[in-house]
Amino acid sequence: MPSVLETQKQSRVYLDHNATTPLAPSLKQRWPDLFELWGNPSSIHTDSRPAKQWLRETRQKIATILGSSSLEIIFNSGASEGNNTVLKSVWNFVSKNGSGGETSRNEFIISQIEHPSVIKTAEYLESCGAVVHYVPVSKTGVLDLDFIKSKLSEKTALVSVMYANNETGTVFPIEQISKLAHDVGALMHADCVQLFGKSTVDFKTLNVDYATFSAHKFYALKGTGFTYVKKNSPWVPLIHGGGQERSRRGGTENILGIAALGIALENFDQLEEKINTMTQLRNKMEQQVLELIPEVSITCADSARLSNTSSLVINGVDGETLLMSLDLKGFAVSTGAACSSGNPEPSPVLLAIGLTRDQAQNSLRVSLGWHNTEQEIEQFVKTLEATVKKLRDINSKEKNYDI
Repeated sequence: MPSVLETQKQSRVYLDHNATTPLAPSLKQRWPDLFELWGNPSSIHTDSRPAKQWLRETRQKIATILGSSSLEIIFNSGASEGNNTVLKSVWNFVSKNGSGGETSRNEFIISQIEHPSVIKTAEYLESCGAVVHYVPVSKTGVLDLDFIKSKLSEKTALVSVMYANNETGTVFPIEQISKLAHDVGALMHADCVQLFGKSTVDFKTLNVDYATFSAHKFYALKGTGFTYVKKNSPWVPLIHGGGQERSRRGGTENILGIAALGIALENFDQLEEKINTMTQLRNKMEQQVLELIPEVSITCADSARLSNTSSLVINGVDGETLLMSLDLKGFAVSTGAACSSGNPEPSPVLLAIGLTRDQAQNSLRVSLGWHNTEQEIEQFVKTLEATVKKLRDINSKEKNYDI
């Protein structure tokens, strides 16, 4: 007899892959092997060797995909830790290397729509004396490159811009921004959390000094991630302790999470096929939604976007109410970033690109994954159409009653 969890799963459609992803099916098959990896990879006896081997092999898999050296990969708990460490490392470096006791490169440039782990860290650095310039974004989700050019100078320490926004799916010209930063001697960081599994971009072409990743965004376990640190780039450990990760991140490595990450990466030979499928399904969904549901717009529709992401503004329907109604009918979607769930305020990202408060509160994010099917998308569109109509009818009756 199936468990309650299994029964629930069979009847649900998951469309919130930018928040997190389900575990890769291959992990279920290999799970018994992972339970044997209980040894400490820092030990030298026989019991530690399987863990040490998995650590080494997974690091090399990542390096091969990125086109980097394995020495440039640092394992950690995820991109929030990585983002904190990158920004604080650069600040510590420039603070100690300023001329005449003062920091000569004390300026940071970040976009207005970065993840909170970047925004909040930048605000912390401001309290320490850093100057932070926040790059505005247009209604089409395009970064103001002229603003970046105007703020870049010999005082710039770091430019930090995400590869793609998790709410709108817009992709930013990291390669171009990297060149602008390097031309004035500044370092470049890209939050690449939404890159793995959703883009076939050649990482080497981005030419960044730092990049941060989270395993749970590409079908592996939560609490695991890694940071790419280009050779000779400044680095100060956020967590001091043992000599793990070549003394760059203290604490015994999460071998179970790292091994699961490595197994998930084995499926990346299917990446191009999966992205093509997601693109077709996303485009079909958007076309049907626009045809069937009045007063709907797609945020940043004309901009370069991730293949799986659609941000919808549905006039006359509160996003949270719509989300809960869809959830009860078996569909998991989002009103924005999962990190801000439960916050009654509209998304700062959607406000930053010029949406009104009402538009932001009427927004719904749909983010597809590798295993979604055409049938699921058709079911979702039909359910969305019926749910929006019902909620609009209720709202209309309430307004008439108030009158």
